[in-house]
Amino acid sequence: MPTYDYECSACGHAFEALQTMNEPKLEKCPACGKKKLHRLIGTGSGVIFKGSGFYETDYKKKTPSASESSKPASQPSCAAACPHAGKCASQ
Repeated sequence: MPTYDYECSACGHAFEALQTMNEPKLEKCPACGKKKLHRLIGTGSGVIFKGSGFYETDYKKKTPSASESSKPASQPSCAAACPHAGKCASQ
């Protein structure tokens, strides 16, 4: 449910009201009782991610572990259809 900011143009009283989006705007000031209440344009609210691991599991790139980084880069093995016909260093 959104929070709306209101301000009375008669007395200057400002407050927030928790309302559904379908509710009509408030008109009567709770401080002075006059119908000079105006809803202000708000800045909105930020997104709050609760819980652990949101960034870790969804967006963080995986870093190679110590055992993977110490392995030498493997060379591709020649297949039977290779133009080198078995003359590669890997065989």
